[in-house]
Amino acid sequence: MTVIYQTTITQIGASACLALEDSMLITFREGASADIEEYCFIHCHGELSGSLHAGAALELGEHRYPVTAVGDVAEQNLRELGHITLRFDGQTTAEFPGTVHVAGPVPVAIAPGCVLKFLA
Repeated sequence: MTVIYQTTITQIGASACLALEDSMLITFREGASADIEEYCFIHCHGELSGSLHAGAALELGEHRYPVTAVGDVAEQNLRELGHITLRFDGQTTAEFPGTVHVAGPVPVAIAPGCVLKFLA
């Protein structure tokens, strides 16, 4: 597999970890408004160099998750805004257009410096 996107988490919004309790992780690139930043894992935006699709993989720190579904606008949102909503539920059909579903356990701790990658 080839890395098609890589970024590093630089800060964590005050309410971002609440989404983890609902099996979600929400990202946005640096420079987001304060109301968005509060709920997101903020990262230094990377460049998407391939197609994001089911069968790809997400690496978050030391853990790898298979991508099971990708919403219709998730790739565009990631490319343009660094925004993506990850759902750790393994669904094979995207629940919302901007959602990427992966299979595996919800991360318990994500700290600044954590690397996020998509591989295809």
